[in-house]
Amino acid sequence: MNLSDLRAKAPSLAAGMAAADHSPDSQLSQTRHRAALVAGWDIAPGSTVLELGCGQGDMTAVLAEAVGPEGRVVAVDVAEPSYGAPVTLGESEARLAAGPLGPRIDFRFGTDVLDPSVDFPERAFDHVVLAHCSWYFASLGQLRDTLARVRPWARQLWFTEWDLTPASGDQLAHLLAVLIQGQIEAAGSHGQGNVRTPFSREGMLRLLPEAGWTADGSGSVDTEELQDGDWEIAACLNLAVTEERLATLPEAVRQLVLSQVDVLRAIAKPRDNRALAAYSVTAH
Repeated sequence: MNLSDLRAKAPSLAAGMAAADHSPDSQLSQTRHRAALVAGWDIAPGSTVLELGCGQGDMTAVLAEAVGPEGRVVAVDVAEPSYGAPVTLGESEARLAAGPLGPRIDFRFGTDVLDPSVDFPERAFDHVVLAHCSWYFASLGQLRDTLARVRPWARQLWFTEWDLTPASGDQLAHLLAVLIQGQIEAAGSHGQGNVRTPFSREGMLRLLPEAGWTADGSGSVDTEELQDGDWEIAACLNLAVTEERLATLPEAVRQLVLSQVDVLRAIAKPRDNRALAAYSVTAH
């Protein structure tokens, strides 16, 4: 399916998501972004796809559209169905399951592919997809082990994540919010936010061969429409206001974080902060 076809379907795909009831414009932007990604990947109708870190199904819906009625998407996430706000993973699953894409999707929440009980036959899938989920991992080691675990199950990897290298000054607030959250996690104060282990594109390319994958290419992805910069800035400032997690940090780290938060407050706009770009990597 080409870019124009998938983008044309983005409004109907977005409307089928439970989160569209709360933020229709944001959902449409997120769906358009994922439609552009999938349109650039070689996922043919009838394909089988394993999606890791599916969350509320933003990418899942687009993948299900791309594989068509004869295809299948197994969407896996370690979180339980009750996770998420204002819409839970379970609520989003129920909405998708009730729609036309439902028969193509097999959601498996509370599932860690590193658990020995989780297994698939060799080459059970044409593709494995990780889209904007790798910073959720507790460590790069956990991500490496996960990529190695799924290596026998699929012939092609499609990966996308935020790019830590800013292209312009108006992306610095998003970058700083990400780095602050990463420092808090690295210092041992763990939470449930979107950012736990931020790493660079170069870090990902170094990791792939360790997990048995060979990169085919990497490119930048436009994120002009996305609101994630605002979301991560708000999450970061909220952490500093509550100070519950900061209280457990070593004092030197806590003061460093608070000083960086002061800088973030000074450079961030009340809204419409430009998000970092993203990048996409393909591997076999």
